[in-house]
Amino acid sequence: MWPMMQLHGIDFTSAPRRGKAITIASGVPGKAGFTLQSLTSLHDFSGFETWLGRPGPWLGVFDMPFSLPRELVETLGWPTDWALLMDHFQSLARADVRLTFEAFCDARAVGNKFAHRATDGPAGSSSSMKWVNPPVAYMLHAGVPRLREAGVTLYGMHPGDPARIALEGYPGLVARSISRASYKNDERRKQTDARRAVRQAMLEALQNGEHCLGLRLDAGAHRQALIDDGSGDLLDAVFCAMLAAWAWQRRDAQYGLPAFDALEGWIVGA
Repeated sequence: MWPMMQLHGIDFTSAPRRGKAITIASGVPGKAGFTLQSLTSLHDFSGFETWLGRPGPWLGVFDMPFSLPRELVETLGWPTDWALLMDHFQSLARADVRLTFEAFCDARAVGNKFAHRATDGPAGSSSSMKWVNPPVAYMLHAGVPRLREAGVTLYGMHPGDPARIALEGYPGLVARSISRASYKNDERRKQTDARRAVRQAMLEALQNGEHCLGLRLDAGAHRQALIDDGSGDLLDAVFCAMLAAWAWQRRDAQYGLPAFDALEGWIVGA
């Protein structure tokens, strides 16, 4: 029998700093969904690595890609074994990643520049090879090696500690099921009242279970912080935590994941 499972939603950044943290929403399964207990901001990778090492049992949904598109990998002649692929990718400097991916895109037709994983369609996510807007390739480059080093299990892809389970998530999957209006911006001057109103409406939808996952959020004392955070990082972490709660309810059915290509990975809930 498991002790009380801790659930975490992690809004990741490839360049954590004082003005842009790795943000974590943590809590426990609730009767109808998820009870938020804490919000954590980590401003460097050292803090993130220490956090990953905390003992389980926990299940975390991480807003970062766990792999690259098979089409890209095979075209470049890179290893098609996930662990070997990650070893190779980690060995590259970010500048080399960008130049390699730019050359791949330049050789392709307009409208089909980026390769995609099978999960991108149902999730509505960007290609994991994008290096700008958003720089998810750099998130993969910075994040996955740290998950591996920490000995975390990347479910269905890489075995590790069975009490610390990592799933790939995408907060946009939940956000867009509520509203497609803009709700966040990292630039303070663009953190408008209109975006704040959207965040408030999104939070109310989460609390009422009026979104694609159908679970209810108990935000407790953190409700106002989620509304006030103009960057949207806190809310994105909560979206990922809701995905963790959804997956935990389906832990006996592969966390709700379909059969998927273990080289590419899959976004939970898609």
